[in-house]
Amino acid sequence: MTAVADFRMPSLGADMDEGTLVEWLVAPGDEVRRGQVVAVVDTAKAAIEVEVFADGVVQELLVEPGTTVAVGTPLARLSGGDATVDAPPAPEVTAPPQVKVEPGVTAPPKPPPVSPVVRHLAHQAGVDLAAVAGTGPHGEVRRQDVARAAKNPVVSPVRGGHVPASPRARRRALELGVELADVRGTGPDSVVTVLDVERAAAASQPATRAESTAPVDKKQAMRDAIGALMARSKREIPHYYLRNTVDLTRALAWLTERNAARGVGDRLVPAALLLKAAALAARQVPQVNGSYVDDAFRPADHVHLGVAVSLRGGGLVAPAIHDADQLGLDALMAALKDVVARARSGRLRASQMSDPTLTVTNLGERGVEEVQGVIYPPQVALVGFGTVVERPWVADGTLGVHPVVVATLAADHRVTDGHTGGRFLAAVDALLQDPGRLDSEGEPE
Repeated sequence: MTAVADFRMPSLGADMDEGTLVEWLVAPGDEVRRGQVVAVVDTAKAAIEVEVFADGVVQELLVEPGTTVAVGTPLARLSGGDATVDAPPAPEVTAPPQVKVEPGVTAPPKPPPVSPVVRHLAHQAGVDLAAVAGTGPHGEVRRQDVARAAKNPVVSPVRGGHVPASPRARRRALELGVELADVRGTGPDSVVTVLDVERAAAASQPATRAESTAPVDKKQAMRDAIGALMARSKREIPHYYLRNTVDLTRALAWLTERNAARGVGDRLVPAALLLKAAALAARQVPQVNGSYVDDAFRPADHVHLGVAVSLRGGGLVAPAIHDADQLGLDALMAALKDVVARARSGRLRASQMSDPTLTVTNLGERGVEEVQGVIYPPQVALVGFGTVVERPWVADGTLGVHPVVVATLAADHRVTDGHTGGRFLAAVDALLQDPGRLDSEGEPE
């Protein structure tokens, strides 16, 4: 019996109960490798690229794009490779119902066989499947048939042909009732982006209807999801808060020297130092790094640092930078740019959303001097950094003006207390006073 494994709707956060399958990136018969992105799933917060976590061959796609299903629902079946679950018994094959045809009336033509992924591709390309001649067994329509039809459309190429657009732009166009063929794409190779769709929608509506109900509903859905999770956090988690003002004179001087010979695009920003300090401090004080599940604290054996990212359309997500404590500053800076770009373009990976062990929020760019955050369950702490400001400061008995930042900690009193939280903030401070240590990689000494 061939071994198979179910590929299921993943949980992409504590506040996720269901997700909508937006797009399949594989088809039956495709070979996949662990870590390969195979689907795009939409949650209340963002569109997420979902990876597969076993090698194998796609045996069957069980859910069609556009379908909303609960977390844990099988989306597809994989055979071979790492699959270890026995295949379910084959379903009984029943004859299709006979269509009664009156004398003299021609029976309607049977539509060509087509898989869910091909049907979705045809929808994206504006191709009428009834007009496509399939080249597969028994006339099955394949992906190459759809691609050929899209290049040589029977209808007008302006209205019925393929319009290059991102998956999010296509969803947004459906939400706003925008015809993609009427939108000028400003992305690479003239691909239509979400911003292009929203501009077109705004230009086509009267001023009194500038805000469509669809985007308000989407934005409100995200706000509702965030609000529900934060209410649960404050209701269930006994928060306590600590703050510490950190002198950044040495850290910023070191950063200036480090950036002196670099181009603008390669320079490090103060946020990279703050994130690395938080990650290394979490390694030194592991009681703040982990999760509280089933009435017990489970410390993490790695530091996957969640980074709060504000979205342009409103809302917030906190994707993870994996093993942040082991990354050099250049690698950490690259990872930070990647998660921010992915979050704001709607292309986050499932692995970035499912396993942060400690979240950091930095509102410095907003001019906020102090952040008193709410813990993201099941995590047990949240670190906040405000904006860097100049303040009177006494150092070595001398009064001067120094750049400082307020670091805060919101922590779970079921797991730690003020003494442990104070140790964590003291570790952050000490690391920022010795910035050379922040560029280290690998295991602690």
